[in-house]
Amino acid sequence: MKLNDLRDKDGATHSRKRLGRGIGSGSGKTAGRGVKGQKARSGVAVNGFEGGQMPLYRRLPKRGFNNIFAKSFTVVSLARIQAALDAKKLDAKTIVTAEALVAAGVIRRVKDGVRILSDGVIKSKLAFDVAGASKAAIEKIEKAGGSVKLPEKAAAE
Repeated sequence: MKLNDLRDKDGATHSRKRLGRGIGSGSGKTAGRGVKGQKARSGVAVNGFEGGQMPLYRRLPKRGFNNIFAKSFTVVSLARIQAALDAKKLDAKTIVTAEALVAAGVIRRVKDGVRILSDGVIKSKLAFDVAGASKAAIEKIEKAGGSVKLPEKAAAE
């Protein structure tokens, strides 16, 4: 295959519609823009403009805030971890870390850390070193004989 043999697949591109070439063409005169007025002219962007009336997005009150310091954790259920163990993608003898979960294909990316949730059942004795875990998940892991190591909380100053 050569570069000059490359073509788009059939139907991948639409041919451009020639507007405003006589009334008989079907798209002449106003060229599909309707009749006169602001929107028939060029250079118009009227999204959210209500003809001078106070726009809806300014009439409604502001509410809440977005915490820029909030951490975004990747959540993993115990059922997903058990499925990875059953498929022999995770080794029960090693410590389960965020990197081990990525390597096993359980999660795609780590974000700000991994948090384990309790849905599902864990049968193996596992040692976890993760950013967070729910109380119920920790109970299930310890009941199966495993352990969870969480990072120490920074002392409040």
